[in-house]
Amino acid sequence: MVRGILGMHGGKPVRETYLPYGQQQIDEYDIQAVVDVLKGDFLTTGPMVQQFEEAIAKYVGAKYAVSFSNGTAALHAACYAAGITEGDEVITTPMTFVASANCILYQGGKPVFADIDNGTYNISPKSIEEKITNKTKAIIPVHFTGQPVELEEIQKIAKENNLIIIEDAAHALGATYKNKKIGSIGDMTMFSFHPVKHITTGEGGVITTNNPLFYEKLFQFRTHGIEKNPRNLLENHGPWYYEMQFLGYNYRITDIQAALGLSQLNKLDSFIKIRKKYVDIYNKEFSCLSEIIIPKQLPQTDSSWHLYIIRLNTKLLKCNRKEVYEALQR
Repeated sequence: MVRGILGMHGGKPVRETYLPYGQQQIDEYDIQAVVDVLKGDFLTTGPMVQQFEEAIAKYVGAKYAVSFSNGTAALHAACYAAGITEGDEVITTPMTFVASANCILYQGGKPVFADIDNGTYNISPKSIEEKITNKTKAIIPVHFTGQPVELEEIQKIAKENNLIIIEDAAHALGATYKNKKIGSIGDMTMFSFHPVKHITTGEGGVITTNNPLFYEKLFQFRTHGIEKNPRNLLENHGPWYYEMQFLGYNYRITDIQAALGLSQLNKLDSFIKIRKKYVDIYNKEFSCLSEIIIPKQLPQTDSSWHLYIIRLNTKLLKCNRKEVYEALQR
């Protein structure tokens, strides 16, 4: 489209090349960080993983961070740590990727979908309250597009009903709610490091928490349920001894990935700054088009803008999503 004229109405493209959905930003510092690990002694289960976790925890303001092979694995681990089991209900949103609900199913639980807010597209606290039953165990709110949910209201609901909050913040690394970083507030928060996210480790995820019990469960779950800490062992036969105390998974991240993530994390704030620059441009250009409704940002939140979602004013624009998509391909 050109300014003020939609492609649906004959507007010509403003770009000569196709704009991809998302793409990683890798520089020479990232490459060198990975090469240094490849030349070192540890490719996995080494010191770089712990350094990356500590850096993530420090950035968001949490006490602990546990990394995983991907965001889905991280959500699965969080559901385990929360004690989700067969028959439990967990309230979440349908406006998300499938992993937000699948992680509940992995533990034998039942996803219950609450409605969303018409302005932010985030889960509605009012709808959450309406969905609570005596089987409800937890809430998984999703900070959709990077826009934080109404955490204060959701925390109040959770406290009144003795529920655990697992925040799906795959879109929201660097976002804030009432001047606090997402990842420092709820019981557990998941971030994703897929290549289209704010920073990447190729594939990867992390859970941040301030709860030491959740931390220990998460840490053990990602390594087959194995326990090595002497104070948690049922028996102790020496420094070589360990126990598999429950059925866990191999959800570990490698030192190679952690090195890339640590290098990327150093640039996160600059990445978000660039995103906000483009948001300002989009808001300015799209605000003159009555056929498009631009994203709403709440005053107490600061989105990290993983996505910029537009809504079509169907009273003025007589077409469907597929037709709009095809117009954008021209």
